[in-house]
Amino acid sequence: MAAPILSYEGLGLIQGSGWLFRGLDLYIGERDRLALIGRNGAGKTTLLKLIAGQIDSDEGRRTIVPGTRVVLLEQEPDLRSHATLMDYVLAGDDAPPRHEAESIAGQLGIDLSRSASTASGGERRRAAIARALAQNPDVLLLDEPTNHLDIAAIDWLESWLGRFTGAFVVISHDRTFLTRLTKSTFWLDRGTIRRAEIGFGGFEAWTDQVYAEEARNAARLDAKLKIEEHWLQRGVTGRRRRNQGRLAKLKEMRAERAAMQGPQGAAALATGTDDVRTKTVIDAKHVTKRYGDRTIIKDLTLRVTRGDRIGIVGPNGAGKSTLLKLLTGELQPDEGEVKLAKTLDGVIIDQQRSLMDPAKTVRDVLADGGEWIDVLGTQKHIQGYLKEFLFEPGLADAKIASLSGGERSRLLLAREFARRSNLLVLDEPTNDLDLETLDLLQEVIADYEGTVLIVSHDRDFLDRTVTVTLGLDGSGTVDVVVGGYADWEAKRRPRAEARKPAAKAAPAVEVARPRSAKLSYKDQRDYDLLPKRIEELDAAIARDEAAMADPALYSRDPGKFDTLGKAIARARAEKDAAEERWLELAEMVEGLG
Repeated sequence: MAAPILSYEGLGLIQGSGWLFRGLDLYIGERDRLALIGRNGAGKTTLLKLIAGQIDSDEGRRTIVPGTRVVLLEQEPDLRSHATLMDYVLAGDDAPPRHEAESIAGQLGIDLSRSASTASGGERRRAAIARALAQNPDVLLLDEPTNHLDIAAIDWLESWLGRFTGAFVVISHDRTFLTRLTKSTFWLDRGTIRRAEIGFGGFEAWTDQVYAEEARNAARLDAKLKIEEHWLQRGVTGRRRRNQGRLAKLKEMRAERAAMQGPQGAAALATGTDDVRTKTVIDAKHVTKRYGDRTIIKDLTLRVTRGDRIGIVGPNGAGKSTLLKLLTGELQPDEGEVKLAKTLDGVIIDQQRSLMDPAKTVRDVLADGGEWIDVLGTQKHIQGYLKEFLFEPGLADAKIASLSGGERSRLLLAREFARRSNLLVLDEPTNDLDLETLDLLQEVIADYEGTVLIVSHDRDFLDRTVTVTLGLDGSGTVDVVVGGYADWEAKRRPRAEARKPAAKAAPAVEVARPRSAKLSYKDQRDYDLLPKRIEELDAAIARDEAAMADPALYSRDPGKFDTLGKAIARARAEKDAAEERWLELAEMVEGLG
C-alpha cells in the first residue's frame, strides 16, 4: 500500500454542544481514488474542510508531505464578491494560471466572462470545477461535483478524473459516477470512520456485513438500548432487500409499457385500448414549441397513463424544463395540443429548496407546530413519521437553519409526500441527498399510486425508477424510449456513431496488408490466454476485497491487511495491462480480417 501523503491521527471536532466525531484516523495515498460515504448530517463536508486545512480540529494531528497541493471543490462556492465567473476563478493567492482555467472552461463549455450574479447553478458549478482542476492539485477533494451538471459535463469530468495522476476524495450521490471512478472507500458512520480497499461498487455488501456483525454483537450482549440505536441501519438493509423486489416490478412495468409502444421508430405511444384511454392523464399530440428562431420541442406525440414514471434527460439548455412545463400545462404549445385529465392534482418538488423559513422548526414545517401530521388521510405522530424519512425522532424541535442541505431536501420530501396527489413532478430531486435517502426516495416513488415526471441527470436513479425516458438532444426531437437512462443511451449511441464523419481513404501509396498475414506466435498466444487471465485476476481481486471488508481485520491482523492491499494493487495493475494488451491484439485481429 502506498505511503500516505496526507493523514490525520485522533481527529476530533466539537459541533454545537457535543463532538461531531472524535478519534478518527485516516490517510490518503498519492494515487488514491476514495469515495467518502455517510448520511446527511454525518459531517462529510466538514471532514473534507478539515482534510483541506480550511478549518482547525479540536483534537488530532494533521500530517502532510511538504509541497503537497490540496484543493477543495466546494458544494456551494461563494461568488457574491465577484463580478464575473472569471473574477471568481482567478481570485486569491491560490488562483490557477489563466490559460489553464480558460482551457478547462472551454472543454466544459462555460463562458467565464458571464456575470456571477446571473449565472445558473450549472454555470457556477462549471466555473468552480475549472478553478479547482486548473490549480494542478496533488489531492483533490470533491463535494458533490455532479450537482447541476448535465450528462455531457459529467462524462467529461469522469474522463478527466480517470486520467488524473493525483489522489482524490469524492462525496457524491451519483452511484454511477462513484462506481466508475473509486477504488477505496471512507465510510463516516455514527462519529467513526472506516476505510476499505474496495470501490463504491462493493460498498453496500461491505456495510451489510458490518451491520450484521454489530447486530450479532448486540444480541450476544442482550443490550436492548444498543439494538434501539440501530433502527436506522436495520431499515437501510431491509430497504435494500425490498428494492430488489421493486426493481423486478419495475421491469414488469417496462414490459407492459413496451407492449403499448407504437410502430418501430415512432415517437408516439400507441392509443391502445379503451382501458388505456380511460387511464390517460396527459395526452400530447404533435406538440411544437419555439423560442424565437429556435425550435425547442418538435412534433412530439405522447400519451402518459396513470402510474407511468417518466424520466426526462438531456444536456442543459436542450429543453427539459420547457418539456416539463408543456406536459403539466404551465406552458402552451405553439402547435399541437396537450390535454390534461380533469382530476389531475399535482405536487411539484423543484430545485428551490431554500423556501423553508430557517427560523421555523421541523415540527412547524411538518405539522404546523403540532404532534400529528395528516399523511394521505391517516394521522401519524410526527416522531414516527420522521423515522420513516431517516430522521432521528428527537429532531422534531430542531431549527431548519441547523439542518444540512441534504436534511432540508429530505424534510421537503417528507412534507410533500404527505399530501394527497396523483401527479408528482420532481425537478432534480437527487441534488444534496445522501445514498440512503435516495434508496428511500426510490421506494416512495415505487409505492406512489399516481404518475411521476422526473427531470434528472442521475443515471443510476433513472435506471432504478422510470418506466419511460424522454431524451432530448437539443435539436427539438424527443426520443421516447421504454426503460431508463441506459436504454436511451443504447438507442442514441448508434445514431451518434452514424453521424461521425467517415474515415478518410488511405493514401494510394499504402500497401494493403496481405490476406495471408497472421499474428506472431507470441501475439496469438497472448490473444488466446489473456481473457482467462483477466478472469482469474478479477476473481482474485474480488476475493481479497471481500477479505479486507472485514471491519475487524486491521485491528486483528494489520500485517494481513497490508498484504491484501498490496496484492489488490498488483492484481489491478496486471489486469489493466492485460486488458490494454488484449485490446491491442483484438484490433490487430480485426485488421487482419
